[in-house]
Amino acid sequence: MTEKKLHQQSVRYIKGVGAVREKQLNRLGIQTAEDLILFFPRRYEDRRGLTSLAKLRPETTVSLLVRVVAVEKRQTSRKGFVIIQGLMTDGQDFLRAVWFNRKGLERLLTPGKEVALYGPIDWKYGHLQITNPEFEIIEEGESPESIGQVVPIYPLTAGLHQRWFRKLIRFCLDNSPFIFDPLPDFLRLKHAFPPLYDSILEMHYPQGRESWKKARDRLAYQELFVLQTGMALRRGERSRLAEKAPILPESGRLKERFLKEIFPYPLTEAQKKVSLEISQDMALNIPMHRLLQGDVGSGKTAVAVLALLQAVEGGYQGAFMAPTEILAQQHYYRLHSFLEPLGVSVVLLIGSLKNRARELTLQKISTGEAHVVVGTHALFSDPVTFSNLGFAVIDEQHRFGVLQKNALRAKGANEGQAPHILVMTATPIPRTLTLSVYGDLSVSVIDEMPPGRTPIQTRWLKKKEEGRLWAFIRERCSARERIYWVCPLIDESETLSVASVTERYEYLKKLFPDLNVGLLHGQLPSSEKETIMRSFARGHLDLIVSTTVIEVGVDVPQATVMVIEDADRFGLSQLHQLRGRVGRGGNQSYCVLLSNPTTREGVERLKVMCATTDGFKIAEADLRLRGPGEVCGVRQHGITDFRVADLLKDRSLLDMARKDAFSLVECDPRLSEEQGLLDYVLRTVGKNLELAGIA
Repeated sequence: MTEKKLHQQSVRYIKGVGAVREKQLNRLGIQTAEDLILFFPRRYEDRRGLTSLAKLRPETTVSLLVRVVAVEKRQTSRKGFVIIQGLMTDGQDFLRAVWFNRKGLERLLTPGKEVALYGPIDWKYGHLQITNPEFEIIEEGESPESIGQVVPIYPLTAGLHQRWFRKLIRFCLDNSPFIFDPLPDFLRLKHAFPPLYDSILEMHYPQGRESWKKARDRLAYQELFVLQTGMALRRGERSRLAEKAPILPESGRLKERFLKEIFPYPLTEAQKKVSLEISQDMALNIPMHRLLQGDVGSGKTAVAVLALLQAVEGGYQGAFMAPTEILAQQHYYRLHSFLEPLGVSVVLLIGSLKNRARELTLQKISTGEAHVVVGTHALFSDPVTFSNLGFAVIDEQHRFGVLQKNALRAKGANEGQAPHILVMTATPIPRTLTLSVYGDLSVSVIDEMPPGRTPIQTRWLKKKEEGRLWAFIRERCSARERIYWVCPLIDESETLSVASVTERYEYLKKLFPDLNVGLLHGQLPSSEKETIMRSFARGHLDLIVSTTVIEVGVDVPQATVMVIEDADRFGLSQLHQLRGRVGRGGNQSYCVLLSNPTTREGVERLKVMCATTDGFKIAEADLRLRGPGEVCGVRQHGITDFRVADLLKDRSLLDMARKDAFSLVECDPRLSEEQGLLDYVLRTVGKNLELAGIA
């Protein structure tokens, strides 16, 4: 290896790698020497105990140290397939070893060679045999690495072997130049963490359970600390660079009138608490950046309306941004009904608006005649000029890119002034994931449902049992209730036995000729989707067959049944969102999961859905089953791709790392005393956290 820093040293130029091996290693995400030594074992095998041949028993896995007596290669009737048979001895007894299709092995296992073997013992053809054992040829004066110790087992790709990879790791560790430790010395001493090199060595070659745990915790803390340091830097940089925000008074007559005259329900205690947190933020001249979490139906929209009214009464405009046109339209109708009676003008800006309507809407926005603007990504476009934007709501955070959110932020009231921003999500996020992905935002949680809501009953039916639904569907429709039937794909697939939404639509139309059945999917024009959803909401359709375009936001109080076909192919959070489309009226509602799951995870998802309607419990289960990189779509950010840290197991380490990181950045806002740490943060998480301006 060269004297380059580990993260600059291509793995290709490590002794024994080369171009072919490099491609194989790249498939594992190993590009550099640093990647290699931080590629930790998936598990370990305790091979410390050597077994004599006299004590072998069938159906056991053993470590052996033997000598080769004879080796034979046999061709089989299958073209090119060979069997290697070796006779081994420990000086007292003999054992047959068999390898399948290991061409060239007979040239390595020459008689007299000392060999370490590890593998399963079975009774074959009247004698004991070790089959396809891992082997290591022991040269004179050497000690075996594959037996006599706890041996690491790595998650390798095709073409790479454990024995070769272990030797590569050992070579890299033995010949590595200085490994930079990003943890400041005072923090390592404070928590009694071992040095970085010792921890890495322990992860590959554990000396004991306790020492391994200390090393593992140290490395997990380091990953979390680096991420949280990046979060702290981003929050600090935002505060330093941010324009001032408009000061919006905390209370006003519009909010009081809305609660007394318009909104038909009393606020829950959770809504009151969250609304106060938002109101107090908006009364400051520091731009608010707050994440509002709340389960389906918890009343987030009412909280957003109160904040919009605070902005309007303060003399500023408010924006409400939804990820799709159909959702923007849904929010527009709701906000219009809430706000117009109060004299608050609400307009809708979406891409499908005709030219004349669009021009008129843009004029109302630029002159300030429009107090609240509801829209999609169209709000980001250059022609949109706000008169004095002071507050923005972003619905469903993970559906918008950072650039889009920055573009909206740039449309603040005046030059040098930024709007307050409230990010809302109906996808409950486990606290650990919230700190990791949204760690630079303040967080409010509505953890209480409005009283009087009847829990949705959830049932799992096998596909062959779908006939049980027909009478039930007729019964519900005769009671003037409405049905959703959701399918995962639009077109037929030869490789996946997934229901086609169009096929299911035709089938249900024939099955229920007396019912009005509609079809909805993402490929329909926006105007047609709007017409279909209006027909369903007004009762002109009894049953709607749809893809997941109805996942978020559509509010039809008379809808009481949600059938989700091939439910095991959806994530837990998505299943929970779909289920939340029913249960919005006073009638008992039902969710039917129609599925024949083929995986353990699929079965587990359906069991969780039947066991609870608590969105936060479901989010925790989703995190456990899928991992943090898939939950809430955060894989694109690359933020939660930890090598060691586990957000489910390491909550206390995350809290500790967050406290340490934010305290450090508070004392040293630009890490001028920790330049090495700053460089490491920028190199590892800086791009994902958009920290380029901090360097």
